[in-house]
Amino acid sequence: MALPNGAGGYQVTDGNLSEATIGVQAAPVTYAAAASPLLSADLTNGIIYYTGSGNNLQLPLGVDLDAAISSAKTNSSIDFNIIANGGTATITTNTGWTLIGTITVPTTTSGAFRARKTGTGTWTLYRIS
Repeated sequence: MALPNGAGGYQVTDGNLSEATIGVQAAPVTYAAAASPLLSADLTNGIIYYTGSGNNLQLPLGVDLDAAISSAKTNSSIDFNIIANGGTATITTNTGWTLIGTITVPTTTSGAFRARKTGTGTWTLYRIS
C-alpha cells in the first residue's frame, strides 16, 4: 500500500509544531570494561554508556547483527550512540565490518554512529558525529 502524500512527502503527524515527537528508549547498556564483542542488542538499544578507563568495544559479528535484525535488507541502517564517561572508548572491528571515520570516543564526550547493511553478514559503520 502506498502512503498518501501531498507535495512529495508523507507527514507522520498532523503538523502541530508544538507537538512532541515521542520515541521509545530502553535503559542504556553500560560497560565498565572491554567488550569483546558487544552484543547486537547493545547496538539496537541505541545508547551504550561506557564508564571504563580506556578499553576496546568490539563490534558483534556481521552475521549476528543480521540475525538480530532479520528484516534488514541491503542499505537498511541503525543508529546508536556511545557516551564515554570514564576513559576513551575505542570501537574495534569484527568479521563482516568496514569502519569509516574516527572510531574512538574520548572521555567525557559522546559519538553517534550509523551501521548500514551492505550485504549478507556485512555492515559498514560510519561515525556521524
